[in-house]
Amino acid sequence: MEEVLFISRVKTRTLLLLLSIWFMWVVICSGGNASASLNSSSSSSSLKPNAITIGALFTLNSVIGRAARPALEAAIDDVNSDPNVLNGVKLKLLLRDTNCSGFVGTMEALQLMDSDIVVAIGPQSSGIAHVISHVVNELHVPLLSFGATDPTLSSLQYPYFLRTTHSDYFQMYAVADVVDYYGWREVIAIFVDDDYGRSGISVLGDALAKKRAKISYKAAFGPGDPKNKINDLLVEVNLMESRVYVVHVNPDTGLNIFSAAKALNMMGSGYVWIATDWLPSHLDSMGTVDPDTMNILQGVVALRHYTPDTNLKRSFMSKWNKLKYKDSPGPSGLNAYALYAYDSVWLAAHALDGFLNEGGNLSFSDDPNLHDTNGSMLHLTSLRVFNGGQQLLETLLRMNFTGLSGQIQFNPDKHLVHPAYDVLNVGGTGIRRIGYWSNHSHLSTVPPESLYTKPPNISTSSQHLYSVIWPGETTATPRGWVFPNNGKPLQIAVPNRVGYKEFVSKDNSPLGVKGYCIDVFEAAISLLPYAVPHTYMLFGDGRRNPSYNELVNQVAQNKYDAAVGDITIVMNRTKIVDFTQPYMESGLVVIVPVKEKRSNPWAFLKPFTKEMWFVTGAFFLFVGAVVWILEHRINHEFRGPPSQQLITIFWREHREHFGTSGADHLAIRSSDYQFKLHC
Repeated sequence: MEEVLFISRVKTRTLLLLLSIWFMWVVICSGGNASASLNSSSSSSSLKPNAITIGALFTLNSVIGRAARPALEAAIDDVNSDPNVLNGVKLKLLLRDTNCSGFVGTMEALQLMDSDIVVAIGPQSSGIAHVISHVVNELHVPLLSFGATDPTLSSLQYPYFLRTTHSDYFQMYAVADVVDYYGWREVIAIFVDDDYGRSGISVLGDALAKKRAKISYKAAFGPGDPKNKINDLLVEVNLMESRVYVVHVNPDTGLNIFSAAKALNMMGSGYVWIATDWLPSHLDSMGTVDPDTMNILQGVVALRHYTPDTNLKRSFMSKWNKLKYKDSPGPSGLNAYALYAYDSVWLAAHALDGFLNEGGNLSFSDDPNLHDTNGSMLHLTSLRVFNGGQQLLETLLRMNFTGLSGQIQFNPDKHLVHPAYDVLNVGGTGIRRIGYWSNHSHLSTVPPESLYTKPPNISTSSQHLYSVIWPGETTATPRGWVFPNNGKPLQIAVPNRVGYKEFVSKDNSPLGVKGYCIDVFEAAISLLPYAVPHTYMLFGDGRRNPSYNELVNQVAQNKYDAAVGDITIVMNRTKIVDFTQPYMESGLVVIVPVKEKRSNPWAFLKPFTKEMWFVTGAFFLFVGAVVWILEHRINHEFRGPPSQQLITIFWREHREHFGTSGADHLAIRSSDYQFKLHC
């Protein structure tokens, strides 16, 4: 028994010794790989990082920034309190202020990248976004922008730029649809001269061209221009023909445009003002708008990013007033960009969660393209490339969930699906919605989400908006143009013909021309309810007829405003110019002189020539002979001496013409009468 116990004790000691050696070997191996584990994470939950840092950079003290900051921080809290996202990994936010400066924004972006962030959110400025996009391209860090709406940022040049709001490309097509809906053909664009303003107005020009409209003048001003320069700019555009103004500026300084317009009496009847989403964003962020601000905006039509009215959105709006991150309590500060900023954090969280679950590695490596020169204090080598940037970008593009702003999903062009806008009208003490615009069915009076299940319909008859109260408190749609105070009269080309001068020809009268075509044109002009200053310009040297094709081409090339004359409407000409309805029928005719003569009662005999009289007499005798042959056997009146029979023949034939014979001769008379009719 003791031997058995001794053997058991020996086996136990040997087993404990082996376990101790194995444990020490594991510790040594783990210590040797510690440095590698610090730089990478595996798909195993035990090796996931405790926290992930994402960055955000934008102008904090701005209309958009004051809304975005509390929304971002509220989203971080909501993500960290949700056990279904990131599986216990905390999300940290690192904020940087770009201070509305491209240079400061670039420096802040570099400092942000030095912190080894895996996702950057912002900025709201399109100009700064252009610069920072080059930085994130080099370091492979996805950039989620909730406010940079410049359409050119969607180009292939910026693969790591991802817009979590809608591009101005869609907004400008919405503006073009509004212009076309009311029948205006020319607009004046007033915009800030930076990347945001120039790119948006460029797209607007393309959109209007598809509607056979155009931008007649581009009135640009610098981002920092004082109010007196804006005033001078409005004085200049007020002298022009168009009265439809599209205002595409920054929300922080945009109201200066309308203040100057109000002082110049440009907010009255006959004017049309269309503002892009900057105006509703500014008004929404103010909470309660003061009456003075509303007074200068009466009649303005504006667009605002459309966000569906969901329970999730209503819940967030109810919490907005109590957010601890806000500078001031109450409803102020909330606008559509706050919703997009909130959704940007959740987009990053969902993507990082999928990235880690797929075995993504949160590691960084040195960029071989970055070198510090001798004496340089920039420390560029501290900027490292995110090794999982491409994989995380692909994960972001696959995301599909419902956020505060609606469905968060990207199409192949990296645009959010279902772009839509509210069409608003400022009137009285508030703003009312007069319709919606969506990329699916364009203008409508029903919410866009109710149309997505139906086939798209963008026909003219399907476009609808509610009535608008225009500047001057009128519901009548403004004409949209006036004759400019500094404009020149219309130049009307007139062909200087050699022949057929009755249509149009040179004259010494004040008009300088005369003729039937001129009379018709002057009569049409006189029917208009307004004056149309115009001058006639002779086309041709008067020694030979001018080329009418060349005349039409010069009208199409805007050398002349119109042409009046005997211009034939043919197919190739209708492709380049518009014609009026023809006021004179064309065709081949023969013109002969007419001589007036006195009427003659025997005029009906003039067509009977000698030959006609001879033929008529011959047929008279022939018919008489036929009647005699048929009648003399059975009718005693056709018997007797030849003279009597001849008289009877002539007498009976005479009676045949007057229908005085008996019924027994009806068939013969009928045949005779028909025969005579054919003669």
